[in-house]
Amino acid sequence: MIQVDSLHKHFGGFRAVDGASIRIETGSITGLIGPNGAGKSTLFNVIAGVLPPTSGRVTMDGEDITGLPPHELFHKGLLRTFQIAHEFSSMTVRENLMMVPASQSGETLWNAWFKRGRVAVEERALAQKADEVLDFLTIDHLSDEKAGNLSGGQKKLLELGRTMMVDAKIVFLDEVGAGVNRTLLNTIGDAIVRLNKERGYTFCLIEHDMDFIARLCDPVIVMAEGKVLAQGKADEIMQNEAVIEAYLGTGLKNKIKEGAQG
Repeated sequence: MIQVDSLHKHFGGFRAVDGASIRIETGSITGLIGPNGAGKSTLFNVIAGVLPPTSGRVTMDGEDITGLPPHELFHKGLLRTFQIAHEFSSMTVRENLMMVPASQSGETLWNAWFKRGRVAVEERALAQKADEVLDFLTIDHLSDEKAGNLSGGQKKLLELGRTMMVDAKIVFLDEVGAGVNRTLLNTIGDAIVRLNKERGYTFCLIEHDMDFIARLCDPVIVMAEGKVLAQGKADEIMQNEAVIEAYLGTGLKNKIKEGAQG
């Protein structure tokens, strides 16, 4: 689905992404891991059109999408969430979801004044879809709550819900587990797996929680210093000496050795 070839993103003399090449297969849940400063979020931002690349190429289903702005990629089904959730805090959870679909009739003054019937029909359909999404995510009890009152994990679920309000093909999730308690993280993980299995979503996610990565992701791609260091199954990655030294640390290395000896 997504092919990234020799991608570079430089900020002055700093090479945030330095010749990275990755492939995200249709129907996969691909994990992207690496130490802070490895270039993961920058890579996401370039793929998703938030930042222009210095050089390199990104294709989606064979179509060159390099440098396309986010709104164009949105219409192609490529969505990206952020480490810090971007909700409309003064609106309800349901209203946040209803804001997502583009080209709504009520967005124009003419329709708002003279085609109120059409606008009302659309709004009822959107409200129904939003309620179905909230039920799927098991947060339907929060539908009338102000989004600003949600916990960090609930906001991450709301972000995931936004992707369900449109025909998403691939969703890039940036640190979905950051600041989320274990119970809600499991709920988010369950939703990702269900969307993947039942609705055919393709995911690529940045995450530091290796248990979460191991549960959901195949393959796992490791970045370090702007480059792709390794790729493989989670258990292979956790045994990879170069990955352990660059990212996972000697603590995990010793833990792995202890487990092998036990």
